[in-house]
Amino acid sequence: MTQNLLILGSTGSIGTQTLDIVRSNPDRLQVTGLSARSNWKLLAQQINEFRPSYGVLSDISGFQQLKDAVTHKETELIQGGDAFKELVCLQEVDTVVNSLVGFSGFRPTLAALSAGKKVALANKESLVVGGALLTPYLNGRYDRLIPIDSEHSAILQCLVGERMENVAKLIITASGGPLRTWPASENRKITARDALNHPNWDMGDKITIDSATMMNKGMEIIEAHWLFGLPLSQLEAVVHPQSIVHSMVLFHDGSIKSQMGIPDMRLPIQYALTYPDRWPLPTRNIDWGQPHELTFEPVDLNKFPCYGLALEAVETGDYAPAILNASNEIAVERFLKGEIPYIHIAEMVEKSLSHITNSDTLSVESLEAIDRETRAYARSI
Repeated sequence: MTQNLLILGSTGSIGTQTLDIVRSNPDRLQVTGLSARSNWKLLAQQINEFRPSYGVLSDISGFQQLKDAVTHKETELIQGGDAFKELVCLQEVDTVVNSLVGFSGFRPTLAALSAGKKVALANKESLVVGGALLTPYLNGRYDRLIPIDSEHSAILQCLVGERMENVAKLIITASGGPLRTWPASENRKITARDALNHPNWDMGDKITIDSATMMNKGMEIIEAHWLFGLPLSQLEAVVHPQSIVHSMVLFHDGSIKSQMGIPDMRLPIQYALTYPDRWPLPTRNIDWGQPHELTFEPVDLNKFPCYGLALEAVETGDYAPAILNASNEIAVERFLKGEIPYIHIAEMVEKSLSHITNSDTLSVESLEAIDRETRAYARSI
Protein backbone atom coordinates (compact mmCIF):
# COMPACT_ATOMS: atom_id res chain seq x y z
CA MET A 1 0.00 0.00 0.00
CA THR A 2 1.39 3.40 -0.98
CA GLN A 3 1.91 6.00 1.75
CA ASN A 4 1.26 9.61 0.68
CA LEU A 5 3.58 12.15 2.29
CA LEU A 6 3.27 15.85 2.94
CA ILE A 7 6.80 17.07 3.69
CA LEU A 8 6.99 20.37 5.56
CA GLY A 9 10.49 21.80 5.21
CA SER A 10 11.43 19.71 2.18
CA THR A 11 14.54 21.75 1.29
CA GLY A 12 16.19 21.31 4.71
CA SER A 13 18.42 18.46 5.85
CA ILE A 14 15.57 16.21 7.08
CA GLY A 15 13.40 17.03 4.07
CA THR A 16 16.05 16.24 1.48
CA GLN A 17 16.95 12.97 3.21
CA THR A 18 13.26 12.03 3.35
CA LEU A 19 13.13 12.48 -0.42
CA ASP A 20 16.18 10.20 -0.74
CA ILE A 21 14.11 7.51 0.99
CA VAL A 22 11.19 8.19 -1.36
CA ARG A 23 13.53 7.72 -4.34
CA SER A 24 14.57 4.33 -2.97
CA ASN A 25 10.96 3.22 -2.35
CA PRO A 26 8.85 4.60 -5.23
CA ASP A 27 6.35 1.73 -4.97
CA ARG A 28 5.74 2.41 -1.26
CA LEU A 29 6.05 6.18 -0.88
CA GLN A 30 4.57 9.04 -2.87
CA VAL A 31 4.84 12.79 -2.39
CA THR A 32 1.54 14.67 -2.12
CA GLY A 33 2.98 18.02 -1.03
CA LEU A 34 6.28 19.85 -0.50
CA SER A 35 7.00 23.08 1.33
CA ALA A 36 9.95 25.41 1.84
CA ARG A 37 10.52 28.67 3.68
CA SER A 38 12.60 30.59 1.12
CA ASN A 39 14.68 28.20 -1.01
CA TRP A 40 12.51 28.46 -4.12
CA LYS A 41 15.23 27.13 -6.40
CA LEU A 42 15.61 23.75 -4.65
CA LEU A 43 11.85 23.54 -4.06
CA ALA A 44 11.30 23.96 -7.81
CA GLN A 45 13.76 21.15 -8.55
CA GLN A 46 11.96 18.89 -6.08
CA ILE A 47 8.56 19.74 -7.53
CA ASN A 48 9.79 19.06 -11.06
CA GLU A 49 11.13 15.66 -9.99
CA PHE A 50 8.31 14.40 -7.74
CA ARG A 51 5.34 16.28 -9.25
CA PRO A 52 3.34 16.57 -6.02
CA SER A 53 -0.22 17.90 -5.95
CA TYR A 54 0.87 20.91 -3.86
CA GLY A 55 3.94 23.08 -3.45
CA VAL A 56 4.16 25.80 -0.78
CA LEU A 57 6.66 28.64 -0.45
CA SER A 58 6.33 30.59 2.80
CA ASP A 59 8.47 33.54 1.68
CA ILE A 60 6.30 35.28 -0.89
CA SER A 61 9.23 37.30 -2.25
CA GLY A 62 10.45 34.27 -4.22
CA PHE A 63 7.05 33.03 -5.36
CA GLN A 64 7.25 34.36 -8.91
CA GLN A 65 10.67 32.77 -9.40
CA LEU A 66 9.21 29.48 -8.15
CA LYS A 67 6.35 29.70 -10.65
CA ASP A 68 8.75 30.42 -13.48
CA ALA A 69 11.04 27.51 -12.51
CA VAL A 70 8.33 24.83 -12.24
CA THR A 71 8.10 23.15 -15.63
CA HIS A 72 4.63 21.56 -15.46
CA LYS A 73 1.06 22.36 -14.43
CA GLU A 74 0.33 19.30 -12.26
CA THR A 75 1.34 21.02 -9.00
CA GLU A 76 -0.80 23.70 -7.38
CA LEU A 77 1.62 26.36 -6.14
CA ILE A 78 0.65 28.18 -2.95
CA GLN A 79 2.32 31.18 -1.33
CA GLY A 80 2.44 31.78 2.42
CA GLY A 81 2.83 29.40 5.36
CA ASP A 82 -0.85 29.64 6.41
CA ALA A 83 -1.64 26.91 3.87
CA PHE A 84 -0.13 24.27 6.17
CA LYS A 85 -3.22 24.10 8.37
CA GLU A 86 -5.39 23.11 5.41
CA LEU A 87 -2.89 20.86 3.65
CA VAL A 88 -2.25 18.62 6.67
CA CYS A 89 -5.98 17.84 6.81
CA LEU A 90 -6.36 16.78 3.17
CA GLN A 91 -7.88 13.34 2.70
CA GLU A 92 -5.12 12.21 0.33
CA VAL A 93 -2.40 12.89 2.92
CA ASP A 94 -1.49 9.84 5.03
CA THR A 95 1.63 11.08 6.81
CA VAL A 96 2.89 14.57 7.61
CA VAL A 97 6.68 14.82 7.86
CA ASN A 98 7.18 17.96 9.95
CA SER A 99 10.78 19.18 9.70
CA LEU A 100 9.98 22.86 10.15
CA VAL A 101 12.37 24.69 12.45
CA GLY A 102 11.00 26.59 15.44
CA PHE A 103 7.59 27.27 16.97
CA SER A 104 6.07 27.68 13.49
CA GLY A 105 5.91 23.87 13.36
CA PHE A 106 3.52 23.55 16.30
CA ARG A 107 0.20 24.41 14.64
CA PRO A 108 0.73 22.02 11.68
CA THR A 109 1.51 19.22 14.15
CA LEU A 110 -1.62 19.95 16.17
CA ALA A 111 -3.79 20.24 13.04
CA ALA A 112 -2.45 16.98 11.59
CA LEU A 113 -3.05 15.03 14.81
CA SER A 114 -6.54 16.46 15.21
CA ALA A 115 -7.26 15.38 11.60
CA GLY A 116 -6.17 11.82 12.40
CA LYS A 117 -2.95 11.89 10.40
CA LYS A 118 0.28 10.16 11.30
CA VAL A 119 3.01 12.69 12.07
CA ALA A 120 6.70 11.93 11.59
CA LEU A 121 8.12 14.65 13.80
CA ALA A 122 11.48 16.38 13.45
CA ASN A 123 10.14 19.68 14.80
CA LYS A 124 11.13 19.33 18.46
CA GLU A 125 9.49 22.65 19.38
CA SER A 126 6.04 21.10 18.85
CA LEU A 127 6.46 18.91 21.94
CA VAL A 128 8.70 21.30 23.89
CA VAL A 129 6.19 24.15 23.70
CA GLY A 130 2.86 22.39 23.38
CA GLY A 131 3.31 18.80 24.52
CA ALA A 132 0.40 19.11 26.96
CA LEU A 133 -1.90 19.99 24.05
CA LEU A 134 -0.63 17.23 21.74
CA THR A 135 -0.56 14.17 24.01
CA PRO A 136 -4.36 13.87 24.36
CA TYR A 137 -4.43 12.89 20.67
CA LEU A 138 -1.96 10.03 21.20
CA ASN A 139 -3.89 7.88 23.69
CA GLY A 140 -0.64 6.31 24.85
CA ARG A 141 0.11 4.99 21.34
CA TYR A 142 3.34 5.50 19.43
CA ASP A 143 1.95 5.12 15.91
CA ARG A 144 0.41 8.62 15.72
CA LEU A 145 3.34 10.88 16.59
CA ILE A 146 6.59 9.15 15.68
CA PRO A 147 9.88 10.91 16.42
CA ILE A 148 12.50 11.48 13.76
CA ASP A 149 15.10 12.60 16.32
CA SER A 150 17.72 9.84 16.40
CA GLU A 151 17.59 9.75 20.21
CA HIS A 152 13.83 9.34 20.55
CA SER A 153 13.72 6.95 17.62
CA ALA A 154 16.33 4.87 19.44
CA ILE A 155 14.21 4.83 22.61
CA LEU A 156 11.13 3.84 20.62
CA GLN A 157 13.05 0.98 18.99
CA CYS A 158 14.24 -0.23 22.43
CA LEU A 159 10.68 -0.14 23.81
CA VAL A 160 9.15 -2.37 21.12
CA GLY A 161 7.83 -5.44 22.91
CA GLU A 162 8.38 -3.94 26.38
CA ARG A 163 5.94 -2.68 29.02
CA MET A 164 6.41 0.89 30.27
CA GLU A 165 5.90 -0.16 33.89
CA ASN A 166 9.19 -2.09 33.60
CA VAL A 167 11.17 1.00 32.57
CA ALA A 168 13.37 2.57 35.24
CA LYS A 169 14.99 5.30 33.14
CA LEU A 170 15.42 6.60 29.61
CA ILE A 171 19.01 7.62 28.87
CA ILE A 172 19.45 10.05 25.99
CA THR A 173 22.95 10.27 24.53
CA ALA A 174 24.59 13.52 23.44
CA SER A 175 27.62 13.93 21.22
CA GLY A 176 28.76 16.91 23.27
CA GLY A 177 28.76 18.92 20.06
CA PRO A 178 31.65 20.97 18.70
CA LEU A 179 32.52 22.47 22.10
CA ARG A 180 32.78 19.32 24.24
CA THR A 181 36.53 19.66 24.74
CA TRP A 182 36.53 23.43 25.30
CA PRO A 183 37.15 24.38 28.95
CA ALA A 184 34.31 26.41 30.47
CA SER A 185 36.79 29.22 31.12
CA GLU A 186 37.17 29.67 27.34
CA ASN A 187 33.44 30.07 26.60
CA ARG A 188 33.81 33.83 26.19
CA LYS A 189 36.04 33.28 23.16
CA ILE A 190 33.65 31.00 21.23
CA THR A 191 32.69 32.29 17.77
CA ALA A 192 29.80 31.24 15.53
CA ARG A 193 32.30 29.39 13.34
CA ASP A 194 33.50 27.39 16.36
CA ALA A 195 29.96 26.54 17.43
CA LEU A 196 28.88 25.48 13.93
CA ASN A 197 31.72 22.98 13.50
CA HIS A 198 29.84 19.84 14.58
CA PRO A 199 32.04 16.70 14.57
CA ASN A 200 29.37 14.07 13.77
CA TRP A 201 26.20 15.51 12.26
CA ASP A 202 25.37 17.75 9.28
CA MET A 203 22.45 19.91 10.42
CA GLY A 204 21.07 23.42 9.96
CA ASP A 205 22.64 26.38 11.76
CA LYS A 206 19.99 26.72 14.49
CA ILE A 207 20.08 23.03 15.40
CA THR A 208 23.89 22.97 15.36
CA ILE A 209 24.11 25.91 17.78
CA ASP A 210 21.59 24.15 20.03
CA SER A 211 23.88 21.13 19.95
CA ALA A 212 26.85 23.32 20.89
CA THR A 213 25.02 24.77 23.92
CA MET A 214 23.33 21.40 24.63
CA MET A 215 19.99 23.19 24.66
CA ASN A 216 18.94 20.54 22.15
CA LYS A 217 19.54 17.83 24.75
CA GLY A 218 17.48 19.70 27.32
CA MET A 219 14.69 20.02 24.77
CA GLU A 220 14.97 16.30 24.03
CA ILE A 221 14.42 15.59 27.72
CA ILE A 222 11.21 17.67 27.53
CA GLU A 223 10.18 15.81 24.35
CA ALA A 224 10.80 12.43 26.00
CA HIS A 225 8.71 13.53 28.99
CA TRP A 226 5.70 14.05 26.72
CA LEU A 227 6.32 11.24 24.21
CA PHE A 228 6.85 8.49 26.75
CA GLY A 229 4.93 9.89 29.72
CA LEU A 230 7.76 9.76 32.25
CA PRO A 231 8.77 12.32 34.91
CA LEU A 232 12.12 14.11 34.96
CA SER A 233 13.41 11.67 37.61
CA GLN A 234 13.30 8.90 34.98
CA LEU A 235 15.03 10.89 32.23
CA GLU A 236 18.75 11.51 31.91
CA ALA A 237 21.30 12.66 29.32
CA VAL A 238 24.85 11.39 29.01
CA VAL A 239 27.64 12.60 26.72
CA HIS A 240 28.76 9.96 24.20
CA PRO A 241 31.13 11.60 21.69
CA GLN A 242 31.22 8.70 19.20
CA SER A 243 27.44 8.99 18.50
CA ILE A 244 27.22 5.22 17.97
CA VAL A 245 24.81 4.52 20.84
CA HIS A 246 21.83 6.73 20.06
CA SER A 247 19.97 6.20 23.34
CA MET A 248 19.35 3.55 26.00
CA VAL A 249 16.55 2.21 28.18
CA LEU A 250 17.29 1.03 31.73
CA PHE A 251 14.81 -1.50 33.13
CA HIS A 252 13.98 -2.20 36.76
CA ASP A 253 15.96 -5.44 36.71
CA GLY A 254 19.14 -3.54 35.81
CA SER A 255 19.16 -4.58 32.15
CA ILE A 256 19.93 -1.88 29.57
CA LYS A 257 18.85 -1.97 25.92
CA SER A 258 20.51 0.38 23.46
CA GLN A 259 20.09 1.18 19.79
CA MET A 260 23.39 1.55 17.95
CA GLY A 261 24.54 2.43 14.46
CA ILE A 262 26.75 4.65 12.33
CA PRO A 263 25.33 8.23 12.44
CA ASP A 264 22.85 8.45 9.55
CA MET A 265 19.62 10.42 9.89
CA ARG A 266 17.98 8.40 7.14
CA LEU A 267 17.53 5.52 9.59
CA PRO A 268 15.26 7.37 12.10
CA ILE A 269 13.48 9.11 9.20
CA GLN A 270 12.70 5.80 7.51
CA TYR A 271 11.76 4.13 10.80
CA ALA A 272 9.26 6.94 11.46
CA LEU A 273 7.66 6.17 8.10
CA THR A 274 7.67 2.37 8.52
CA TYR A 275 7.14 1.85 12.29
CA PRO A 276 6.91 -0.84 13.55
CA ASP A 277 8.24 -2.48 10.35
CA ARG A 278 11.73 -2.15 8.93
CA TRP A 279 12.69 -1.68 5.30
CA PRO A 280 16.15 -2.28 3.83
CA LEU A 281 18.34 0.83 3.93
CA PRO A 282 21.69 1.04 2.15
CA THR A 283 23.96 2.53 4.78
CA ARG A 284 27.36 2.04 6.37
CA ASN A 285 27.56 -0.60 9.08
CA ILE A 286 29.90 -0.84 12.05
CA ASP A 287 33.01 -2.79 11.08
CA TRP A 288 33.35 -5.28 13.93
CA GLY A 289 36.67 -6.43 12.47
CA GLN A 290 38.18 -3.20 13.82
CA PRO A 291 38.61 -2.12 17.46
CA HIS A 292 36.05 0.43 18.71
CA GLU A 293 35.89 2.58 21.80
CA LEU A 294 32.59 3.78 23.28
CA THR A 295 32.92 6.37 26.04
CA PHE A 296 30.33 8.07 28.23
CA GLU A 297 30.60 11.23 30.34
CA PRO A 298 28.18 13.12 32.60
CA VAL A 299 26.89 16.46 31.33
CA ASP A 300 28.96 19.36 32.74
CA LEU A 301 26.37 21.96 33.83
CA ASN A 302 29.07 24.61 34.25
CA LYS A 303 30.02 24.24 30.61
CA PHE A 304 26.45 23.73 29.34
CA PRO A 305 24.11 25.93 31.45
CA CYS A 306 21.40 25.79 28.76
CA TYR A 307 20.88 22.10 29.54
CA GLY A 308 20.28 22.94 33.21
CA LEU A 309 17.81 25.69 32.26
CA ALA A 310 15.83 23.20 30.17
CA LEU A 311 15.61 20.78 33.10
CA GLU A 312 14.35 23.60 35.32
CA ALA A 313 11.71 24.42 32.69
CA VAL A 314 10.47 20.80 32.77
CA GLU A 315 10.05 20.97 36.53
CA THR A 316 8.36 24.39 36.42
CA GLY A 317 5.99 23.30 33.65
CA ASP A 318 3.12 25.48 32.37
CA TYR A 319 4.62 28.19 30.12
CA ALA A 320 8.27 27.75 31.12
CA PRO A 321 9.18 25.46 28.17
CA ALA A 322 7.55 27.92 25.75
CA ILE A 323 9.54 30.81 27.25
CA LEU A 324 12.69 28.68 27.12
CA ASN A 325 12.15 27.87 23.46
CA ALA A 326 11.25 31.37 22.27
CA SER A 327 14.07 33.12 24.13
CA ASN A 328 16.56 30.52 22.90
CA GLU A 329 15.47 31.01 19.28
CA ILE A 330 16.06 34.75 19.53
CA ALA A 331 19.34 34.32 21.42
CA VAL A 332 20.69 31.91 18.78
CA GLU A 333 19.53 34.23 16.01
CA ARG A 334 21.31 37.18 17.62
CA PHE A 335 24.46 35.13 18.23
CA LEU A 336 24.61 34.05 14.58
CA LYS A 337 24.21 37.70 13.53
CA GLY A 338 27.10 38.69 15.79
CA GLU A 339 24.90 40.83 18.07
CA ILE A 340 25.72 38.93 21.26
CA PRO A 341 28.57 36.65 22.38
CA TYR A 342 28.10 32.93 22.88
CA ILE A 343 27.89 33.12 26.69
CA HIS A 344 24.92 35.48 26.49
CA ILE A 345 22.71 32.79 24.93
CA ALA A 346 22.18 31.11 28.31
CA GLU A 347 21.99 34.47 30.12
CA MET A 348 19.25 35.70 27.78
CA VAL A 349 17.22 32.51 28.30
CA GLU A 350 17.64 32.71 32.07
CA LYS A 351 16.52 36.35 32.18
CA SER A 352 13.47 35.56 30.05
CA LEU A 353 12.45 32.68 32.34
CA SER A 354 12.74 34.98 35.36
CA HIS A 355 11.00 37.99 33.79
CA ILE A 356 7.98 36.58 31.94
CA THR A 357 4.94 35.08 33.68
CA ASN A 358 1.45 34.05 32.61
CA SER A 359 -1.40 32.63 34.70
CA ASP A 360 -3.86 31.99 31.83
CA THR A 361 -5.12 28.49 31.12
CA LEU A 362 -2.83 26.73 28.66
CA SER A 363 -4.15 26.97 25.10
CA VAL A 364 -2.86 27.46 21.57
CA GLU A 365 -3.70 31.15 21.76
CA SER A 366 -2.04 31.68 25.14
CA LEU A 367 1.08 29.81 23.96
CA GLU A 368 1.28 32.02 20.90
CA ALA A 369 0.86 35.12 23.08
CA ILE A 370 3.64 34.06 25.47
CA ASP A 371 5.82 33.22 22.47
CA ARG A 372 5.36 36.74 21.04
CA GLU A 373 5.96 38.38 24.41
CA THR A 374 9.11 36.36 25.03
CA ARG A 375 10.56 37.10 21.61
CA ALA A 376 9.97 40.82 22.04
CA TYR A 377 11.61 40.77 25.45
CA ALA A 378 14.60 38.72 24.23
CA ARG A 379 15.15 41.16 21.38
CA SER A 380 15.08 44.08 23.81
CA ILE A 381 17.77 42.78 26.17
